[in-house]
Amino acid sequence: MVRISSLLVALSASFLAACAREGAAPAADSPQQVTVFTGGPIYTGADGKGPAEAVAISEGVILAVGSHDLVIAGAGDSPEIVDLKGAAMYPGFTDAHAHLLGIGMRELTLNLEEVGSIAELVSIVEANVQHTGENETIFGRGWIETGWPEGRMPTRDDLDPVSADNPVLLSRADGHALVANSAALDAAGIDDETPDPDGGKIERDETGRATGILIDHAQGLVRGLIGETTDGKKREAYAKASDVYTSYGWTGIHAMSVDPGNVDMIEALSGDGALKLRVYNSIDQSGLDALIGSGPRVTDNGRVITRAIKLYMDGALGSRGAALMEAYSDRPDTSGLLLMKKDEAMPVLEKALEAGVQVNTHAIGDRGNKLLLDWYEETFAAHPDKTDIRWRDEHTQILRTEDIPRYAELGVIPSMQPSHAIGDLFFAVDRLGTDRLDGAYPWRSLIDAGSIIAGGSDAPVERGDPRIEFYAAVARRGVNGYSDENWRPDQAVTREEALKMFTIWPAYASFQEETLGTIEPGKRADFTVFSEDIMTIPEEDILTVEPVMTVVDGEIIFRAE
Repeated sequence: MVRISSLLVALSASFLAACAREGAAPAADSPQQVTVFTGGPIYTGADGKGPAEAVAISEGVILAVGSHDLVIAGAGDSPEIVDLKGAAMYPGFTDAHAHLLGIGMRELTLNLEEVGSIAELVSIVEANVQHTGENETIFGRGWIETGWPEGRMPTRDDLDPVSADNPVLLSRADGHALVANSAALDAAGIDDETPDPDGGKIERDETGRATGILIDHAQGLVRGLIGETTDGKKREAYAKASDVYTSYGWTGIHAMSVDPGNVDMIEALSGDGALKLRVYNSIDQSGLDALIGSGPRVTDNGRVITRAIKLYMDGALGSRGAALMEAYSDRPDTSGLLLMKKDEAMPVLEKALEAGVQVNTHAIGDRGNKLLLDWYEETFAAHPDKTDIRWRDEHTQILRTEDIPRYAELGVIPSMQPSHAIGDLFFAVDRLGTDRLDGAYPWRSLIDAGSIIAGGSDAPVERGDPRIEFYAAVARRGVNGYSDENWRPDQAVTREEALKMFTIWPAYASFQEETLGTIEPGKRADFTVFSEDIMTIPEEDILTVEPVMTVVDGEIIFRAE
């Protein structure tokens, strides 16, 4: 990790005394260039402290936080002044769960996020077929059918009339289902008699015919049609993801399900300056042994850390792959899918715990989450000497109410994405009925039980916009303002808690709370600046503030025109 500069020990005695009187932090008496951010409310994120007026930094380190006059007086001769011009500054926002490569690839491939119907989806495919080579696969991602007028998922029969020869694979937004046309099914050797793979499902109609919808592990049957993404394309995607995310206001990302073979590339891109975000990697299970051998990996610039693995317990609620205790209310023939068996999982958990590797496991359904807590608890009990483990439950969406206190009791961190709730709650009552919604997206109950929540977006499943995530957490309403009693509005959080969900709590969830997450002396100078104060403006206005500036290690890596 980058060391804190010796600036912090070269203190001016008079300034130290003044800072003590003001309750601010001391700056350094040093020839190094000092930069002062001032001119708008500065939320430090430190408990019990109101907004500050100025922050002094040097060499990427925060030196002083306090009143404008005090900080300027201690900043030495000719400090650089960054005028916020009334904009509000916060500790750097971190997306605690997203897919970095996927964010970039979304920008470079067929983006289906805004598609509003099957008819529109088909027209997009038809337009792309005209520019696609013979037998070349058309691939896109981002559709979600829950608000479509047709009221159903697309099928091969929708796609075949516009693409009889080119394979078409279109992934649902959650990444846990896709629709394939007949050409794709034929090319992959899938017919009506093909058995469901473990942890996957080939959807079939009432006659037993494959519909083209492939759920969870069944998607692997057609992945070969997409082909390998070249290293050049990956580099382009990572750089694009960094540009997009910093323009949203994110200073960091916890990158999930990272291919271990891509870690060297991510580190090199960060070193070259093409990847400006902080990246905390959670790699696929296949990289566990190598990670144990190397120990935690930290780049020289301190911006890329790899020390965790990502596992999968179940699928997603929208595609009915989330593992439930009881059957789906709208599909009594299924209760979801488990993607991991205990006899496979326990040796991995044991090995990771013994080596000090963090484990972050996807779990969405109430059965998936219960089993995850059970398996974690059993692993912890076998190693009472292991402390400060900080294993995570990624998503934590649907819980039995009796399991809510177990997170704090076990020290398991719920890593949750507020936008999932305001998207899913339009259809979750159909999937779950009303009673199970008592434990759905229970942010308030988890915090009241003593948990912290690492807040994220799960982009590219969601847009990945910090404004949407913050709004969803505090308003618990759709972006159109809709809510009803089934949305459990009492599960919303305060703005102070929401700020922690995207700053200090992700820092803790990645073992970085000593250097990130609040604006305090000695920490890295990571800041997010929005045009208006999201801590005080009306909730609906949070969605329309503009990212003004994104700062990492004191470097302004994004500034709005």
